Amino acid sequence: MIELVIKKFLDGQLDVPSFFEHKPKMPESYVILEKTGSGGSDYVHSATFAFQSYAPSLQKAAELNEKVKKVVEDLITINEVSGVHHNSDYNFTDTETKQYRYQAVYDINFF
Repeated sequence: MIELVIKKFLDGQLDVPSFFEHKPKMPESYVILEKTGSGGSDYVHSATFAFQSYAPSLQKAAELNEKVKKVVEDLITINEVSGVHHNSDYNFTDTETKQYRYQAVYDINFF
């Protein structure tokens, strides 16, 4: 499952934890990864992933977002991944919970 491959890679490269969903007690800074769509054919698959970087300030969320982008782009170095394409990234502060976050969206090709 590509989600687990990506999470394991993130956890090995970042100094903050990553999660698939929010837990009752979250750390001060962390990353949520979510597959938002997928497709593919002939043994080559693609998926769109959103990486949400949470931090205690907008600046720290933006800095974490930059670190996440570098790590995600390095996914190309692992065997299961055949392409990493930056779609967009932007301030995605959660207005309901008042949590600062940035979101980076990538299209990832994998076997």
